Amino acid sequence: MLSRVLAVLAVLLATFIYRSGNIAKHGIFTLPALPPSYYANGDVQTHCTLLQEPAHTINYCEDMTFWDHLDADGTVAARFIIAGCDPNRKAWNTVMGPLRNPEPKAYLWLVDTVDNSLQRIELAGYPEGHSFHSLGIEVTPSQDGASSILYVVNHAREETTIEHFIISPDTPTQALWQRTLSSPWFVSPNALAITNETSFYVSNDHLMTRRLPFPLAPALPLIESIAGLPLGWLAHVTVNPDGTITHELAALGVAFANGVAISPDGTTLALSSTSLGQVYFYDRDTTTNALKYREAVSLPFFTDNIMFDEEGALIVTGHPHFPSLTAVAANKTDARAPSWAVSLTPFSNNTHFAKSARAADRKYDLRAPLSASEAVPASEGWELETLFQSDGSVFGTSCTTLRDSRTGSIYMIGLYEEGLMVCKP
Repeated sequence: MLSRVLAVLAVLLATFIYRSGNIAKHGIFTLPALPPSYYANGDVQTHCTLLQEPAHTINYCEDMTFWDHLDADGTVAARFIIAGCDPNRKAWNTVMGPLRNPEPKAYLWLVDTVDNSLQRIELAGYPEGHSFHSLGIEVTPSQDGASSILYVVNHAREETTIEHFIISPDTPTQALWQRTLSSPWFVSPNALAITNETSFYVSNDHLMTRRLPFPLAPALPLIESIAGLPLGWLAHVTVNPDGTITHELAALGVAFANGVAISPDGTTLALSSTSLGQVYFYDRDTTTNALKYREAVSLPFFTDNIMFDEEGALIVTGHPHFPSLTAVAANKTDARAPSWAVSLTPFSNNTHFAKSARAADRKYDLRAPLSASEAVPASEGWELETLFQSDGSVFGTSCTTLRDSRTGSIYMIGLYEEGLMVCKP
């Protein structure tokens, strides 16, 4: 009997090392030698600005998205950012814990990309007593002054839901609540990617969540995260006219399914696997929303939120050192957690590399103080370039980065960081 148990443990250990050994080595057992700060397009001190406000409610932001205002021809006339920030995250976090107190609520902020001005978005008509803790955020573009649909993942007190709002360019600081979307399938909704005004993809990061009773939580969710158990999934949800939903599974077996994004032409979907430090790419049927797995790309950090820019590059943000992140979340004295954001640009059909047994050893990302090639092999289909790095002393706990292809500017928020950072070339 003992020999069988040992054999099973040996198989489990070998599987863990094969799937998670590299990210565990570089992201758990080793503190990466990151610089205080690095920005790919200039000196951080002169090119980057931290946006804050006196009440400190634009802190601990988890996700943000561009809100484009299009003219009659479909051209971007104005671009804003909607960001979800939760200063109470250290008291209420259904992903990392704890679950002490869901009050006060989180905030939505509107950022003007022209002058960096900040305005808080009022949640008009939001039900009294319904707690609000935003995670994934997605909004449709405004077409020639028309209203947009805004969906927000809400890790509320009783359950995790998706809140449905309408927001108009005429009153951009007011999101009019429409309904709360709830389903038994919403076990652990995290990130969103809209397919049209009434449908979206949503990732579920865990099967075993912090909402389980003690002692199942926090033990089981932590085991699922660290062991990289493939229990997360991606679903496609359609909102019916009567407010009910149609739920379809799109991708199964993803360890800590997190950020999700759709390419500008709609034919590629990217999904972040946080526990494995990878991004999965799928071919997407634009008619049926069905997905077909294509490839995976490894990153030098625990991947969090992702976005495609207008040029088709995927912007990936994550956490280079998991123990440091948990120390910050736990309010450990003098704790700080590093930041890292990169771009993945697809190689053109004319790009070829010599086929050899050591092709994956190709050095890349050589401008960065700490090259990603020191931690993960080169990808055959994507060129990786570091956009921003920090050991946490300048900007920490990075979780989302947006890049505006029109200006080259990047916008970064941190899970437990104060303010929103803007870096312009």
